Amino acid sequence: MAERSAAPTAPELVLETEDGSTVMSPSRDYRVGRDPQSDIVLDDARVSWHHAVLRPERDHWTIEDEDSTNGTFMDGRRVHEWDVAAGSVIRFGSAADGPRAVVVSPAPAPAPAPASPSAPAPTSVSAPSATGTFRRPTTVRPLPARTVRIGRGADNDLVVDDLTVSRHHAELRVRPDGRHEIADLGSHNGTFLNGGPVARALVSPGDVVGIGHSAFLLVGGELQQYVDTGEVSLDVQDLAVTVDRGRKTLLDGVSFPVGEKCLLAVVGPSGAGKSTLLGALTGLRPADRGTVLYDGRDLYRDYAELRQRIGLVPQDDILHTQLTVRAALGYAAELRFPQDTAREERRGRVAEVMRELGLTERADQPIHKLSGGQRKRVSVALELLTKPSLLFLDEPTSGLDPGMDRSVMHMLRGLADDGRTVIVVTHSVLSLDVCDRLLVLAPGGRIAYYGPPANALAFFGFEQWPEAFEAFENDRQRDWAGQWAASPLRERYAPSARPHPGGTGGGRGEGTPADTPAPPPKAQSWGSQLWTLIRRYTAALAADRTFLIIMIALPFVMGAMARALAGGALTAETAMNALLILCIGGVLTGAANAVRELVKERVIYQRERAVGLSRSAYLMSKVVVLGTITVLQAVVLTLVGLGGVDLGAPDGAGVLMPPLLEITLAVALLSFTAMTLGLLVSALVRKEEVTMPLLVLLAIVQVVFCGALLSLSGLPVAEQLAWLVPSRWALGAMAGTVGLAGIVPGKQAADPLFEHSAGVWLTNMGALAGLAVVFGLLVLWLLRRHEPAVMRK
Repeated sequence: MAERSAAPTAPELVLETEDGSTVMSPSRDYRVGRDPQSDIVLDDARVSWHHAVLRPERDHWTIEDEDSTNGTFMDGRRVHEWDVAAGSVIRFGSAADGPRAVVVSPAPAPAPAPASPSAPAPTSVSAPSATGTFRRPTTVRPLPARTVRIGRGADNDLVVDDLTVSRHHAELRVRPDGRHEIADLGSHNGTFLNGGPVARALVSPGDVVGIGHSAFLLVGGELQQYVDTGEVSLDVQDLAVTVDRGRKTLLDGVSFPVGEKCLLAVVGPSGAGKSTLLGALTGLRPADRGTVLYDGRDLYRDYAELRQRIGLVPQDDILHTQLTVRAALGYAAELRFPQDTAREERRGRVAEVMRELGLTERADQPIHKLSGGQRKRVSVALELLTKPSLLFLDEPTSGLDPGMDRSVMHMLRGLADDGRTVIVVTHSVLSLDVCDRLLVLAPGGRIAYYGPPANALAFFGFEQWPEAFEAFENDRQRDWAGQWAASPLRERYAPSARPHPGGTGGGRGEGTPADTPAPPPKAQSWGSQLWTLIRRYTAALAADRTFLIIMIALPFVMGAMARALAGGALTAETAMNALLILCIGGVLTGAANAVRELVKERVIYQRERAVGLSRSAYLMSKVVVLGTITVLQAVVLTLVGLGGVDLGAPDGAGVLMPPLLEITLAVALLSFTAMTLGLLVSALVRKEEVTMPLLVLLAIVQVVFCGALLSLSGLPVAEQLAWLVPSRWALGAMAGTVGLAGIVPGKQAADPLFEHSAGVWLTNMGALAGLAVVFGLLVLWLLRRHEPAVMRK
């Protein structure tokens, strides 16, 4: 080898492939494979990551196969090492129809070698490949000698027509030493260098700057732009997921390729790991081991940048069904597009998506009035707003009749044909024929089949899918994965994709844990998100007639009950009961408003959180809207219940203010605190159905521990537990205002919290406010538990 490198005499040759020509200089080796950093890149699933090496010898060239899965072929024969010369024809991956390379000599006008400084898309060793299957840049311009501003606005030096890009997004600056740096200009979707978010960073030749759907590289004195148009591939390599500290395996060595514009269906019996695979492929729940390559880029490592190019439609609709189609998509566009996007731009994109999915005629219909298939189209439309290149769907046809099932699958077929890669997890086998590829998972999370749907049943030896699924359940001793691994279909459609440490795409060695993805940046400022969420939530509540009726009627009903008990004046017989009814009414109005709100929107929150929604802005939108409603209800409740009633306060005055105003403030703060307690219950439960029984239990606890029925002062344990009950402090504040000890004789009315003094009254009100804050912080913490795993790491 040393002798050869010292004085190479092998001839200069040209290797011609479908993607272009490469001049092979006898001064070095040339690597062939799917790895985007290879000298000759062959984007074919049958070609291994590192497939072969072309080496110059003393007076000739040789090709050496690097133990590839599907082999290297010369003259129809599989070879390990073979001499090549002008006229040689080499095939990779298949002797019949594998990618073809022809050796030519000499080349009259040599093309630059891919590894030279002027190559279309080389990257540094440490950088990910941003170009993927984009063999040639979309635009090439001389590297500027001044600052270049990049953004969506027409006044930029480099205009990027992409709604996920801010109007003034970033600047490529020239430093005094002649080097370049990229500086983010406060963009809302972020600027990325080699997949990681940056505010300002040095850019070296071969580094990848990501802005929206575009990647920029500095190559050989040029600034090259590569646009992700949607035609991307996915390469899944050796995914493994375990739980219970490794005692239970959910996915085991799952590897398969997904080509451009491919519609892939994933099926399998319950417990085979379909949902786990979906979480791993989307990056929301990264695999414990293995790699997911998005056009050669490590999805986990570059998740913060690539997440905008991935759409996910969960099984449950991610929609506020009270809204119209146009309104729901409009609010989603506000949350996902930069804050500086004009209203006309957002409306134009919403109209474009509705036209694409045939929703224009139903744009002003409430979503809950649409059929199941049409609602699923709206969910897909929401994800298509940002033009994702990868679209994942979880059970999109669940609950639909066969006709709707077929319609939805044909819609997905059309989306793939339009230039997207679509992966659908499904239990339905009615429309598998419209898919390009079928992945069947066996129990234990291993591949039982991957390839064309038409070949699957014959491979398993059954005529109907129900027979196959029954066999999966009953014949647990059969080695489904081993049968597939030894089949020729696997050699053809799913060649092994072994991890390669240190290469482009972040491949990992056996047993190496997956990288922790960086969390995505927020799509908007906190205040802008809050304003959008408040308007959307208000519109959704206003469209819910049942909620409006209950919301209006409840304070009047509870207030009328308090008024009936109070009569014209608070007396020894009526005072305690009237104040107790106010407490119960305040608790019920506040808690009933909020107890279902988080659990019923959990799927919506999880999806929006994954694309940059602020957790605190989401919670604050609930607090602002529900808090406003709750306080207004409390005012009505108190005025109806005690307006015009002789409250019997000492000397006719309250502690600090007029008695009716003090009681109104106490009931309002009680209702607000109960509202935060309702949100806490909603964040705790897993199903909406259990919220109503818990609401009843909540009301009973308030009655027992408020101090109206039991004398809690000096009672061990019970008195301390009552400190956590909002009605305890609210009743104390109201009792202090009216001087309950002077109206109602007995030890119970002499409770220290009922004292008619400013200090005690302020203590009661402060304790209520403190409980509201504590409950709110607990809700914020619980929301984190329910968000995607990638956001918690």
